[in-house]
Amino acid sequence: MAESVHTARWIRQVGGRGWDTHLFPVEDWGFHPELKEIAVHDLIDNRAPGLGPSIRRVDRCWPIWGAGWVLPKGAYRVWDLTKRWFPLSEKRAWRLARTIRKLRPDLIHSLEFQRGGYLALESRRHLDGDFPPWIVSNWGSDIYLFGRLRDHIEKINAVLSTCDYYACECQRDVELARSFGFKGEVLPVLPNAGGYDIEWLRRLREPGDSSGRRLIVLKGHQNWAGRALVGLRAIELCADVLRGYRVAVYSAAPEVEIAAELLAQSTGLTIEIVRRCSHEDMLRLHGQARVSIGLSISDAISTSLLEAMIMGSFPIQSDTSCANEWVVCGETAILVHPDDPRGVARALRRAVTDDALVDRAAEINAQVTAERLDRSVIQPQVIATYEKIAAKGEKQRKA
Repeated sequence: MAESVHTARWIRQVGGRGWDTHLFPVEDWGFHPELKEIAVHDLIDNRAPGLGPSIRRVDRCWPIWGAGWVLPKGAYRVWDLTKRWFPLSEKRAWRLARTIRKLRPDLIHSLEFQRGGYLALESRRHLDGDFPPWIVSNWGSDIYLFGRLRDHIEKINAVLSTCDYYACECQRDVELARSFGFKGEVLPVLPNAGGYDIEWLRRLREPGDSSGRRLIVLKGHQNWAGRALVGLRAIELCADVLRGYRVAVYSAAPEVEIAAELLAQSTGLTIEIVRRCSHEDMLRLHGQARVSIGLSISDAISTSLLEAMIMGSFPIQSDTSCANEWVVCGETAILVHPDDPRGVARALRRAVTDDALVDRAAEINAQVTAERLDRSVIQPQVIATYEKIAAKGEKQRKA
């Protein structure tokens, strides 16, 4: 998932240490602009856009031919010939296996199960078990949701019975992994997006008490998990107390954009769609908001929840996440059912009308995030974990 901000931010934690770090994309969906100081593999064309100057580019020919295509033209033609001569080269798992065989890394880390974990599992079969120590990270719905779907149960069991280390961002998902038969080592429970520079982020917050803010922020996902339309319905039910407020919808699905425009017309509320923006601008948005709403049928912590907490916005979050490991419902956030617009509306009405609630929550959440989310707290644990696993693997190879 090379296009994911979570991937980029996780990798950033180990940058600048002189480690030889490699990224094998699970899909050809582009690259996140924050990716830095890493070798990116499996490129058809080394001139692929979106990669910064600190990125080392490695094309698909390298693990097969032992060298990449260096000429400015002809990469696609060479790849077509390679597929003809090596039919297995069309399979991404086979290419990953060849890459692992050539690199012989100290460890493999799959970021997420359904794409990263399943791919690594398949590549392992091509290597006849000659596989480095393997970490698999659960990115939220990987087991909690997909572990209840029959097409995934066997695959999840296979990953968890094979990998050596398991990482996740909430205690709920530790217990779930154990219930699926994981017998390896559980790594420290840490946010999948890494830590934050809390002191710097606080400077992006709107000055004054959170109760003085007049913005409601809604995550606009409407898909297999997201329930933004439920959030819009709740906003409609609270229209009488939202006069004078703005509503900002970010990451809005097309149907959410349509529903938001119609809602603005029918209620007279000011509703704006936030187009693609930088991560800093997204944080500033939470820093201007009195309330941040995120609804989905499955999640782990939810990065948007953590960012709302950092930026002083009162979170209304679905109870299908692990938010209860970070907040106290009714005190520092309100947890709701993702498919209950009236329940969400009750939570929103309370958050809009109870100044003491949102101000006290902002104080407590600021303390919690400083103690548990600051980069100075998270980064050393990540580095120590990698160093320990690499050292253990080296010791076992020499034994």
